[in-house]
Amino acid sequence: MNTIETKSNLNIRDVVTKLEKMHGKAEWAFRHDPMDELIACILSQHTSDSNSLRAFDKLKRTYPHWEQVAEAPVNQLADVIRNGGLADSKAPRIQQALKEIKEREGAYDLSVLSAMSDEEARTYLMSLPGVGPKTAAIVLCFSLNRPVIPVDTHIFRVAWRLGFVEKKQGEAKAHDTLQALIPKDIIFRFHMVLIRHGREVCKAQRPRCLECPLTNQCEYYTQMLTTEIPTNGKATES
Repeated sequence: MNTIETKSNLNIRDVVTKLEKMHGKAEWAFRHDPMDELIACILSQHTSDSNSLRAFDKLKRTYPHWEQVAEAPVNQLADVIRNGGLADSKAPRIQQALKEIKEREGAYDLSVLSAMSDEEARTYLMSLPGVGPKTAAIVLCFSLNRPVIPVDTHIFRVAWRLGFVEKKQGEAKAHDTLQALIPKDIIFRFHMVLIRHGREVCKAQRPRCLECPLTNQCEYYTQMLTTEIPTNGKATES
């Protein structure tokens, strides 16, 4: 069994096992085809899941075909996806991505990704307008079941608090660090359980440290002990 160690005192497999005992184990399930996932991801940038889902559903109802999205008046498209937030910037970004895919592939189709290696597919996606490392990783992970980790704000926070990455790296660079660090067979589980832990326990402003099964080996918690942790276990982020 692979036991990758980091500068943290924690072993990644142990982290996943302990957190899954608390939150449950996630099983991979197909979500969207790569084209749908890509556009849904662009819509989800800088907004809540509920808002982006509403915007994506309305987009698909209004424009059943990607060609219609690509050729729609940009202000009309922005109105359709308004619920997703930042519609005036996302609408042209979506159209630019669609037109680039059509130019490369001759169709609004990303099936070409299936024949690529993980790194080739990631590079291809990140060369599209409006696509960064997180969006590329989400498409590969959730559409193609590739062992590629998307790093959002929750995963990044928990990862740097545990000592797996340095906070100064930022989310974008943390993709490469965690991708090299996490055993491929547990990447999806790591992604899902850290998101849930970040949302429910290891929160940004008031982490519920005394409810966490990792405090005995957590760098952040150890650091907080040298300052002050209130009796309710809720510390503030440094």
